Amino acid sequence: MVNLIWVFMFVFGILYAAINGTMEEVNKVLFKSAQEAVTISLGLISILVFWLGLMNIAKKAGLLEKLSGLFRPVVKRLFPEIPPDHPAMGYILSNMVANLFGLGNAATPMGIKAMEQMKKLNADRDDASRSMITFLAINTSSLTIIPTTVIAIRMNYGSMSPTDIVGTTLAATACSTFAAIMIDRYFFHRRQRKRRS
Repeated sequence: MVNLIWVFMFVFGILYAAINGTMEEVNKVLFKSAQEAVTISLGLISILVFWLGLMNIAKKAGLLEKLSGLFRPVVKRLFPEIPPDHPAMGYILSNMVANLFGLGNAATPMGIKAMEQMKKLNADRDDASRSMITFLAINTSSLTIIPTTVIAIRMNYGSMSPTDIVGTTLAATACSTFAAIMIDRYFFHRRQRKRRS
């Protein structure tokens, strides 16, 4: 569906430019944007490789397991339907740790694996379980300590202090994660009350 939306927007934009006689400007913007995209991607790759390398070192040193251990009691309460030793729990914890360091690219595969495991627990039904909805809300809001991608973009665009965003990002993502959990719980309990009555 998303692909169709993008195709529609692209075709509509080209047709609109052709009707208004602004195809030359569109061509210039397309080539300029493509060049900027390559430059930004190369800058992001270096930062992501650095942080993924640090994550790998932390994993081999056992730091990620200790960090996951800190989150385990909270995650058990957020996902009471998932058995503590189930693979989904490990993927959820790994996803949360990767998001803490702003590594959305590293968190995504773990998030997909977590959803696959939760779908198995949900008897492979097409409707989302409570755990899947909760995980989606938390993953989307994602508490972040170090926003590596944003820092990399700020560095690419010549920011004098690219890490100034760390404090505000932590505050904003803490608020968004708290709000996501509260809204998730509110709708869950509301649905439970409706079922009882």
